[in-house]
Parts: sequence; structure tokens; C-alpha cells
Amino acid sequence: MTTFSIRPAQPHDIAPIHAMIVELAVFEKLEHLVVATEALLHEGLFGAHPSCEAIVGEEDGEVVCFALFFHNFSTFLTRKGLYLEDLYVRQSHRGKGYGTRMLTRLAQIAVERNCGRFEWSVLDWNAPAIGFYQQMGAEVLPDWRICRVTGDGLRALAERPA
Repeated sequence: MTTFSIRPAQPHDIAPIHAMIVELAVFEKLEHLVVATEALLHEGLFGAHPSCEAIVGEEDGEVVCFALFFHNFSTFLTRKGLYLEDLYVRQSHRGKGYGTRMLTRLAQIAVERNCGRFEWSVLDWNAPAIGFYQQMGAEVLPDWRICRVTGDGLRALAERPA
């Protein structure tokens, strides 16, 4: 009988989480953007000033999925929120309800922490994910777009006169 459990990520989970980050990037056709290393991931999750958290899902003791998240803040609600950066289930383990269980656990964490909302982004071409999220009760916001500044653009913006 197969067993599945969810727990907070631990330092020994860095290698499988990193491997799944790479798998996710390949799936999203964004592998050219990955600069993540195990060392950087460890620093982000377990360093002196962690900037994010993760939970992992294990099937029979093997890490087969992860969710990486952090808190943001809503000025309208004046409460913190939980932002899901990535949720990934290995291809060979999809269709078993693990994504549902991971998303449910994250919602529980948001409620336990008195968050005003739980949100994430999804690529507009990923119809299966959009359908899954809507089935779970999420609203896909049609009027919002993500704005991002990275690399040279970030440095140039930071150097602009105030």
C-alpha cells in the first residue's frame, strides 16, 4: 500500500527540491532562466534570514512534490497573505491527488496564520493547471498582469535619480 504524507521541508530535501525546480522550468519552457543552485536554495529556505518556506510531499519516503511559498502583505486588507511561488508534482506521480492535498495544506497554513488571502500565478497557456485551480475554488483574475524587473533592468531602475 502506498503512503503519502506532507511535511515542512528540511535541509536534506534541498537536492530533490532543486531537481524538481529544474523539471518545472523544463515543463514551463523556462529552463534558460534557472540560475538556482542547491546552495542558494538552502540559503533562501534555511539561511540566517530565510526568505521563503517549503513543504514537501513524500510517497513511501520519497519526495515527489514540493510547494515553495512566502508571506506578502495586502494594503487593502491590512493583513499578511500567503503567496505560493511554485507547486510541482513529478510527472510520474500526477493523477494521485497529491496536488490537491498540497494546495489544501497550504490553505490550512494560510488559515492557521490568519492570512487575509492565498494567491499565486499561473501561465496563461497552462489550461490543465488553470482548470485544476478553478476546481479547487480559485478565481483567475482577468484584469491583473504581473510586472517584473530583473537583471540589468533592475540595476538600471535602482540607479535612476530619485
